[in-house]
Amino acid sequence: MAKQNGKTALVTGSTDGVGRMVAQRLGADGWRVLVHGRDRTRGEEVVAGIKAAGGAAEFLQADLSSMTEVRRLADAVQNTTKRLELLINNAGIGRGDPQGGREMSPDGFELRFAVNYLSGFLLTHLLLPLLKRSAPARVVNVSSLGQQAIDFKDVMMAHDYSGMRAYRQSKLAQILFTIDLAHELDGTGITVSALHPATFMNTNMVRQFGTPMSTVEEGADAILKQAIGPEMEGRSGLYFNGQQEARADAQAYDAEARWKLKTLSLELTGLVPAKAG
Repeated sequence: MAKQNGKTALVTGSTDGVGRMVAQRLGADGWRVLVHGRDRTRGEEVVAGIKAAGGAAEFLQADLSSMTEVRRLADAVQNTTKRLELLINNAGIGRGDPQGGREMSPDGFELRFAVNYLSGFLLTHLLLPLLKRSAPARVVNVSSLGQQAIDFKDVMMAHDYSGMRAYRQSKLAQILFTIDLAHELDGTGITVSALHPATFMNTNMVRQFGTPMSTVEEGADAILKQAIGPEMEGRSGLYFNGQQEARADAQAYDAEARWKLKTLSLELTGLVPAKAG
């Protein structure tokens, strides 16, 4: 039976793949786990498994392609727990069908930018007061080795759309956000990191379009190092490839690019009013 440690973690996208394993292992380590996903049946299965092993867990349902649903998830978290020591922004979608066209979110945003990046940006900001009250706390953004500089003249990729480029831009956006937020939260007791957990893990998303090259266990090990590893205490604004600190695409270290992304993201998510014109 897992001995409860009094700490709570939210893991988005934790009904499948590496997110599911991370949630299970946190539960086994004594964390109260808020399991998130779109599918209630799968979510309740994960919760039941954690509880059967002696852990504590609840399921929170939301479709993170919708900013309204992201806000609803943030409200649900705050109504479920008075503390949140760990937020893992893991939910994401892959490049999609190579022959497929541009897909849009319910809010009119390019779908991969919305799900992989904007949802985590908004969710994190909405939960910051709770994280600050619970400090020391950690935010972990599950990104990718696949990165491509954001074209700020066409962020939503209305021209020359490519699912792979959309995916890579959304994943780099997560890293720009990580570095920027780490600066903002300096001194608050909240650390923020991003990582590429492992290459082509044996998940449904990978098997749909290619051959797995690594295991979900490897990816979970890397994420959990960021999430609960003692060696990461107090370290913030970093990007890791697996378990090794690494350099992201050069745009991540461009302060002007980070400012542009932050300004745009605050407007798109409604955290600040959009400028007229």
